[in-house]
Amino acid sequence: MVESAQPRIAVEYTDEAVVISFTDEKILESRDVQALKDSVMGVIEQAEGINLVLDFSQVKFLSSAVLGLLINISKRVYEQEGEMKLCNINSKIYEIFKITRLTKVFDIYDDRESALKSFGNEDEQ
Repeated sequence: MVESAQPRIAVEYTDEAVVISFTDEKILESRDVQALKDSVMGVIEQAEGINLVLDFSQVKFLSSAVLGLLINISKRVYEQEGEMKLCNINSKIYEIFKITRLTKVFDIYDDRESALKSFGNEDEQ
């Protein structure tokens, strides 16, 4: 029997947002990226105007295809008049975000609590 390529995600619904936690340490294979896209887009499609937090606390390695996927996810969230935040990105992956200037594209927070609190504070800016 062939093992499923489906990356594991955990979905948590809070008052502020939907939190999707990636539970795989490595997201490298194209089939994993595609399965991840299917899983995350499925959650996004369920809610117009979704507030979404993507939690990378378990992720140590990811492919450049994941960066493209994040841009596509972000585009879809904003098309539905939602918002997306990233959190718990390890320092090596964060460096890739900086080099590719994705730190200017995404709202990145140190931890989940900060990301969740940010949804309520944007009107005050």
